Amino acid sequence: MPDLNTSTTTATQDGDWWRGAVIYQVYPRSFQDTTGDGYGDLAGVTKRLSYIASLGVDGIWLSPFFTSPMADMGYDVSDYCNVDPMFGTLADFDQLIAEAHRLGLKVIIDQVISHTSDQHPWFKDSRASRTNSKADWYVWANPKPDGTAPTNWLSVFGGPAWEWDGVRKQYYMHNFLTSQPDLNFHNVEVQDALLETVRFWLERGVDGFRLDTVNYYFHDKLLRDNPPHAPDSDDAGLDAPDVNPYGMQSHVHDKTQFENIAFLQRFRSLLDEYQGRMTVGEVGDGARSLETVAAYTSNNDKLNMCYTFDLLGPDFTAKHIRDAVDGFDKAVTDGWVCWAFSNHDVVRHLSRFSEGVEEQTCVAKLAFNVLASLRGSICLYQGEELALTEAELAFEDLRDPYGIRFWPAFKGRDGCRTPMVWETGSPNAGFTTAEKPWLPVPYAHAMLAADGQQRKPDSVLNHYKAVLEFRKRHAVLRDGDMHFLDTQQDLLAFTRTKNDETMLFVFNLTREPVDYLVPSELKFGEVLQMPGFAPHFDAGVVKLDGLDAFCGILT
Repeated sequence: MPDLNTSTTTATQDGDWWRGAVIYQVYPRSFQDTTGDGYGDLAGVTKRLSYIASLGVDGIWLSPFFTSPMADMGYDVSDYCNVDPMFGTLADFDQLIAEAHRLGLKVIIDQVISHTSDQHPWFKDSRASRTNSKADWYVWANPKPDGTAPTNWLSVFGGPAWEWDGVRKQYYMHNFLTSQPDLNFHNVEVQDALLETVRFWLERGVDGFRLDTVNYYFHDKLLRDNPPHAPDSDDAGLDAPDVNPYGMQSHVHDKTQFENIAFLQRFRSLLDEYQGRMTVGEVGDGARSLETVAAYTSNNDKLNMCYTFDLLGPDFTAKHIRDAVDGFDKAVTDGWVCWAFSNHDVVRHLSRFSEGVEEQTCVAKLAFNVLASLRGSICLYQGEELALTEAELAFEDLRDPYGIRFWPAFKGRDGCRTPMVWETGSPNAGFTTAEKPWLPVPYAHAMLAADGQQRKPDSVLNHYKAVLEFRKRHAVLRDGDMHFLDTQQDLLAFTRTKNDETMLFVFNLTREPVDYLVPSELKFGEVLQMPGFAPHFDAGVVKLDGLDAFCGILT
């Protein structure tokens, strides 16, 4: 087991390392296979850590690798304190931690504690009877007199959020698959047991936790029905695709309950026993998301930061980005945000933001310039630095139960989870030696393999490295203040300020050229060339092409 004194830094020196950090998300089953079975593994992640470090990021976030029947790709945990054999062993994890720390990378793991697998020993005990020691560890309820479910709550993955169990002759709650029963957080013994599993990984040297569905932990003890979604509300589909009836309810009783605040304080108290550890929460709460983020990150006694779904949708416009950032700043006065354009649950942002193949390289570079300039921490998803787009898969190739359930109206999440591409011309682009990987490697992706891009100075991969190096040179980009400028044009313009340094950024996210007249009160000390872009500047006017970016230092 790693020595805590050598694997982490002191709180005084590095306690806020997460503030403004750049985190690289690794989806282990699609990153690198070292055993030839077609699935990525922890040894594969360790093998590629030097590549991740070369990008200039601060740490990695590992999607789940715990023991699991894999009904939901590991988000259905059957043992919180072990590694699934698909991914290797605890020794493999310890080697990963040691190598990451040697390279200066923090390690964040995905903690999935709102629910377990139905194969978890806790659930097997709980469903055995209504009187055993774990009978109340999950959310059980009697049927209505007519035999129907206790409430009208819906599952994110389709259908009711209740499943009948013939042994107990009761329903159990599941926010996701029927094989993912929800834990009963109203039971303090459940909280205690979960926190002990967190301590297990803290003792192994992890630097932080990404808390999956962090606002789903508690349910309404009175089991009240959710009201219908207000017909004039504008947040339908924020937490689920619009083909899913989940969005037809206002989820005021099945998640985001006030009791969660006290549990998150307990979680934080545990982390504070260790040095330099952090949490980032995933909040999916529709129009209430910012209110929830504010509650969960206030007073420095709960989560360190959260991310929402605001920038994970189809909009790549100045207005949408400004509204998202402004909304966060107004709602969250003393918390911190983590921004991302892509992750393992959404269509890759290059497919969402691009209007054609011919502009994909430019959009990939511009989107990263925008993301790296925002105030907050940022999260990158594996493969976006290679300009990977959403893979088009046949139904027979799907593995995601969400996509299988709603096909063809919603194709699920497999299209963003296809394997990383490492080597041009190698079978499966160097991901695996197996004849068939768990998901196909698209030919278009193989042509963008990392080794080929490393040799091309103007590649998207080298652009990411240059932007991250640019970001590190300017401390203002890590945690400086941010102020938007009124442009009267379809432009994203703002300043970043820290101490005596102020930088001006102007982004043209449209396809048309535009001239931006810099406000007369802003005086330039130096015009900088952001990596990948060189707009013309003369006499206080910035001339931007379509999909262009400008940066300068003000005096």
